[in-house]
Amino acid sequence: MSVILPVSLLAQDSATAMLRSNGVGVTVNRNPAQASVALFSDDLIEIQKNAAARIEASGSAADINAETMVQFEGNELVLDHGTLSVNTSRGMRVRVGCLTVTPANPTEWTHYDVTDLDGKVTVSALKNDVNIDARSSNPQAARQSANSNRVSVREGERKSREEKCGAADIKQPSTRIPGIGAVMNSPYAVTVGVVAVGVVTCWALCRSNKPMSPTDP
Repeated sequence: MSVILPVSLLAQDSATAMLRSNGVGVTVNRNPAQASVALFSDDLIEIQKNAAARIEASGSAADINAETMVQFEGNELVLDHGTLSVNTSRGMRVRVGCLTVTPANPTEWTHYDVTDLDGKVTVSALKNDVNIDARSSNPQAARQSANSNRVSVREGERKSREEKCGAADIKQPSTRIPGIGAVMNSPYAVTVGVVAVGVVTCWALCRSNKPMSPTDP
């Protein structure tokens, strides 16, 4: 039964966002992406030259420019290099190494751009304010500093900071092949799995007139 049942009946893991693109020059977990791909946590997205893509989630959207690498972490995007343009009413944030860019008011629509180029992070607040928080690699120092390393970027402003922590902390990308999860969780896969289970069950019960647990040994 574990072989017959589709993934959707064995696990409730579901995509939290979709990646839209023209399917050219875009990869997810090092595999060529289709025009529409379901995204899961830890999925690594790479955009080649002359390409672009968009992440669409509930209450948020992020445009990914050419020559950008970013890892999807639900409501957080981990930028390795390149440019992101974020529109969000859910407080979607962008992390670049030890810097985290967060909407000042997570419940209001906020539009901001983040560019990481040669270790220099530039943040533009296009609608509403955003904050840039720097965390220390030393946990004790991070607790003591609290918000002392915060820089506010007001609407219409642009500010830059040097990234002294090196590249972003990109996790090992998922080995999931783009589109496989979505296909296995489709209604057709569910229907086929249920019918198959019914056939196997009927075969087991109906192939003999003897009860499954006879009283006589």
